[in-house]
Amino acid sequence: MSYLVLARKWRPQLFDDLVGQEHVSQTLKNAITTDRVHHAFLFTGARGVGKTSAARIFAKALNCQQGITTTPCGSCSSCVEITSGQGIDVLEIDGASHNGVDDIRELRDAVRYLPSQGRYKIVIIDEVHMLSNSAFNALLKTLEEPPAHVKFIFATTEPHKIPVTILSRCQRFDFKKISIVAVQERLHYIATQEGISISAAGLAALARHGGGSMRDALSAFDQVIACCGNQVADEPLQQILGQVSSQLLLDTLTAIVERNPRELLTLVAQVDDLGHSFRQFCQQLVALVRGLVILKVIDEPGELLDVSEGELTELRRLAAPRPLDEFQRILAFLLRTEAELATSTYSRLTMEVALVKLATLPTGIDVATLIQRLESLEKNLLARVDYAVPAPVATPVVSENRTVAPHPVSETRDVELPPESPPPLPEEPQEAEEAEEKKPDAQLTEELSAGSWAGLVEFVRSRRRPRISSLLEQASLLALELPLVRIAMPAKFFGLADAEMQQNLQGLAAEYFSVPVNIEIIKGANGEPQPPSLHEERERQESDRQRKLRENALEHPLVKSALEIFGGNVEKVTPIDKGFV
Repeated sequence: MSYLVLARKWRPQLFDDLVGQEHVSQTLKNAITTDRVHHAFLFTGARGVGKTSAARIFAKALNCQQGITTTPCGSCSSCVEITSGQGIDVLEIDGASHNGVDDIRELRDAVRYLPSQGRYKIVIIDEVHMLSNSAFNALLKTLEEPPAHVKFIFATTEPHKIPVTILSRCQRFDFKKISIVAVQERLHYIATQEGISISAAGLAALARHGGGSMRDALSAFDQVIACCGNQVADEPLQQILGQVSSQLLLDTLTAIVERNPRELLTLVAQVDDLGHSFRQFCQQLVALVRGLVILKVIDEPGELLDVSEGELTELRRLAAPRPLDEFQRILAFLLRTEAELATSTYSRLTMEVALVKLATLPTGIDVATLIQRLESLEKNLLARVDYAVPAPVATPVVSENRTVAPHPVSETRDVELPPESPPPLPEEPQEAEEAEEKKPDAQLTEELSAGSWAGLVEFVRSRRRPRISSLLEQASLLALELPLVRIAMPAKFFGLADAEMQQNLQGLAAEYFSVPVNIEIIKGANGEPQPPSLHEERERQESDRQRKLRENALEHPLVKSALEIFGGNVEKVTPIDKGFV
């Protein structure tokens, strides 16, 4: 018993039968009609899209006994021989098994002779990229200036592996992947001719399984027919293809969108009971959510969506009431989950956790709502500025010891405040602010001239002794009774206070106090109370400053308004006298 598979039985025999390659068919027909047939052609594209079939149709069109035509008869001896792959003047060579230089030399010798029956000797080399570099080089001269009766047709799935010297001598035709709709229509035609009963959803599943390859789709159709006979049901078809049923996928997507985690756990259990791969399940979910995103962007997606009409209607229903950013979040989360499933030991648990999390994620706020809130905040701020005292309210300036008000203004005006407006911030005398601004320089001058411990540290720093001044900032002053100065150095820094450092410090102290000074450095004991060092005192003051700054900022009316509108918490307060980060 001899059975001819569907992919061979329904191989295209005319240019018009090439599904999804109209650009190639039309160009070749025009070349034949206008008598502008090139001597070398390169057909490239994915597997099963019609490259070899197009080469055979082109060979029949050139060698048909009824004359060169765009519609070969298919019944003459030449057409019949080419269709069966036994044409005397059509040499079909597998590049993978005839890839040596000797094979090309034999081919070159064979094409020198005139054709036996047809008009042309036609050489079809499939998977031409498998030829060796020596074989390509042996073919160059013949390919560039072949005899008038020779035509070359090369087919390959990897054109980037072909040398540019070969590419430059060929007319290149790129075959596209066949759309799901076109494959589905072709499968429906074949099923009708074969007397096979199959639903539109089943044909769509077969077309998707082909992945743009007509041969792959027909091979899967053969397998389904062998299992189901002439009556193909959707459930066994899905099981044979290893795909999750479209209804189960839609139910899962509906449960995600409608936030039903209990239903999701039940659906995951069904997927597990049916023996489906959770990674395949997640991949099919990703494809459906992609469809929702496309429907939110484009009203009529056309060939962008590879779904049946029933699935498209259901996707439109799910996409209509929900924003685009929600589906984008779901899509991004499922893509991460699919990558995790590739290495996960507990695939069911991973899928359950992911779907439950998707069903319980808080709803995001769309951009339009945020813009409305910003506009409302802007109006409130402008209203407060209009009714506030004289000039725009400034952010409080906080010093190390206390908080002072913004700079006072020279001009004021009487404004009647509305009942809901907050009272203006109180002002402090300008003299207090000026004294606060002048304090650092005055304090430094006073400390340097008063002969204090802090003055000594500043004096050492001014003499460009950063190592000594840094150690002194960590030390605690125990006694300052000239000529004796006793300090306690923390244990972790005590080893750095060597004899040379102590001698240098005594010289600097004598210069600062204008009297000989004896520096005594002792090791600080852990746990014993000691006077705070300059570093600790500065940190305490900075901590008090930050606390007061935060209190003043939270009491500011503008900050209160922002918190009322947006909600949330204040995480960080930056003093304006130190600049913004």
